[in-house]
Amino acid sequence: MLLQCPKLLFELSKIHQTLPRTKKLHALIIRNHLSDDPFYATRILRFYAINSDLCSARNLFDETSHRSVYLWNSVIRAYAGEHLFYDALSLFAKMLRTEIRPDSFTFACVVRACAENYDPDRLRVVHGGVVVSGLGFDLVCSSALVTAYSKLSMADEASRVFYGVDEPDLVLWNAMASGYGNCGFWDKGLRLFSAMRSMGEQPDSYTMVGLISGLADPGLLGIGKGVHCFCLKNSFDCHSHVGSALVSMYSRCHCLSSAYGVFSSLSQPDCVMWSALITGLSKSGEYEKALLFFRKMNMEGNKVDPILIACVLAASSQSAILGPGNEIHGYVLRRGLESEVMISSALIDMYSKCGFVNLGVMVFESIRNRNIVSYNSMILGLGIHGLASQAFKMFEEALKKGYIPDESTFSALLCTCCHAGLVKDGQEIFRRMIEEFHIQARTEHYVHMVKLLGMAGELQKAYDLILSLQQPADSGIWGALLSCCDFHGNSELAEIVAKQLFENKPEKSAYKVMLSNIYAGHERWDDVKKLRDNVQEAGIKKMPGLSWIGVGRN
Repeated sequence: MLLQCPKLLFELSKIHQTLPRTKKLHALIIRNHLSDDPFYATRILRFYAINSDLCSARNLFDETSHRSVYLWNSVIRAYAGEHLFYDALSLFAKMLRTEIRPDSFTFACVVRACAENYDPDRLRVVHGGVVVSGLGFDLVCSSALVTAYSKLSMADEASRVFYGVDEPDLVLWNAMASGYGNCGFWDKGLRLFSAMRSMGEQPDSYTMVGLISGLADPGLLGIGKGVHCFCLKNSFDCHSHVGSALVSMYSRCHCLSSAYGVFSSLSQPDCVMWSALITGLSKSGEYEKALLFFRKMNMEGNKVDPILIACVLAASSQSAILGPGNEIHGYVLRRGLESEVMISSALIDMYSKCGFVNLGVMVFESIRNRNIVSYNSMILGLGIHGLASQAFKMFEEALKKGYIPDESTFSALLCTCCHAGLVKDGQEIFRRMIEEFHIQARTEHYVHMVKLLGMAGELQKAYDLILSLQQPADSGIWGALLSCCDFHGNSELAEIVAKQLFENKPEKSAYKVMLSNIYAGHERWDDVKKLRDNVQEAGIKKMPGLSWIGVGRN
């Protein structure tokens, strides 16, 4: 046994072991009567977790009588890593009933689990446990809490944790910078960056990524270029994650030439960089270019992840051409990725939006491990094809199987009602969303409700609904009502709605053209001319409409 120990320790010190090798090491430990030692048990359990063999990991944990805090941390992390958050939190609760006290890494793992499970109430309870345990100012716990609160868009709570620490380290500074960026508070992120430098803390590449992530509006392009210059001066641009963040930032700001410039500056862009460029092109409406770069990436042998495939499928659905979507579906089947829920849901969406809802149904029926995202895609697919009764049945099936509907579920249902003109059903769904499922209505829900009421001729009710909102209505909501006024030729209400839109979105020509059409319908030619002249003087151009017809291979 003494001869084997050095070799055994060497094998256990490795970061990764295959599952067959892990089982051999486990057998060797049992044979040498070391299985009850928490050190050896912890190492083997981590190897099982890396290979997603939670059954063997749990059996090992249950059979180990002397459990250290490290063994507890490993088994909790194993369940959380597989998104089995209930089991991870149950183990944490069980740990609290033992003599072993959780350390900062235990709490950090549980905090991350709460954030990934989108459970703010449990997160607050765990935060209380952190404070009670005397770890309220611990840097590991504080960084985890800041990241978790930020992920749940609770920036105020995150900043309270951050500013409660007297001497934050670089990791904590970066967590807060990323938190502000993810929550859209780019100005607070910049102030934090200035404060960081004034206190003598040197930023690193991850600081810059957090800062860049908050720059998501075309109006912030100048600031983004300034941050890019800082990266160039400090040689941060050579890091792939910084380059990817810059590509994404330029894409969000609709500056695709700069995005491609950053991409092409690297001799060997990695998969993250490719994904950032393709995603940016797709979100900017450059669907053909996104598909072209996806093919190029694939030809160069780069590994493609499910998120990128879903993004490219979304680009294919927006182009409304089935060919590229079919091509990607074949790629998915060849790579054995059809079991990925994100990909299968994107395939359903793509086929539905390309006019082949029957193929979307076939993909849905082939999914073995469905979730609410799968059902959302199928409900929306059926709804946009006017198959309201089938969409409602799909919703009831999801409820019977225990899936909890989310905001996207009700957005799909309300969209279904809009396409079918089902006003009463839409009102009932809207009521259930708020009262039964306690989901707060978002902009897209109000857009659907306004459109549903307005297209049914209930323009005053739609207008009253907008006026009843506590927050100022988004331009999308007002735009929905204006399109209804256009449909019904109601010029009086259209002028009131248009005034709101012109104040909020003066650069958008579509609203002015819509009002002009309403005037033309009432033969108010002077008003038509005045409005058209105003558009021309302002230099605003309307995007021309496109009609695509696929012929043969084109």
